[in-house]
Parts: sequence; C-alpha cells; structure tokens
Amino acid sequence: MNIYVGNLAYGVTQDELREAFVAYGEVESANLITDKFTGESKGFGFVEMPNNSEADAAIKALNETPLKGRPLRVNQAKPRTDRPSRGGGGGGGNGGGRRW
Repeated sequence: MNIYVGNLAYGVTQDELREAFVAYGEVESANLITDKFTGESKGFGFVEMPNNSEADAAIKALNETPLKGRPLRVNQAKPRTDRPSRGGGGGGGNGGGRRW
C-alpha cells in the first residue's frame, strides 16, 4: 500500500521516516518529496508497505503522532492522476517593452 505522510518537519530524513513505519511492518520504500531546484523537503512524502494490514496499522497508529515536533498526517495515498500540462507563457506581441 502506498501511504501519504504530510506535515513533516523540514528536518526529517528519509531514514527517520522509514524508522517510524518499520515498527509496524516491512517498509519497501520511504521517499521525501523535495524541491527540484533547492533540494529541500516540501514537508511531505510517501511510504510503500507491501502488507496492507501492516500498512493500515501504521496509518492508525501514526496519524496525528508527533515526529520532530509536528503531528503527522498519515493516510492511504490517492492514485496519481495525469495533470494537464500548464504550457508556457503566451506572447504579448511586443515583448512587454514600452512603445515610444
């Protein structure tokens, strides 16, 4: 089961995220989502647990539990949906410069 973990303190590491869930069963992966430009955590991540009953137990036990001072928001992740591309900026015709 793929588990969403939100409201993470920015100092939480992937290893710390994994350790929080290992107490409830096998953890296949633990990933923090980071900003692609700065590399800093965005404050959420995902944990993959292959056993659904262990994953359910982890969700129930860890939701609202503090980790590094912040209460975790833990629930089953929703499936990813394809988002439409946002496209590039349009043109203004004259490049946005002044007309004299």
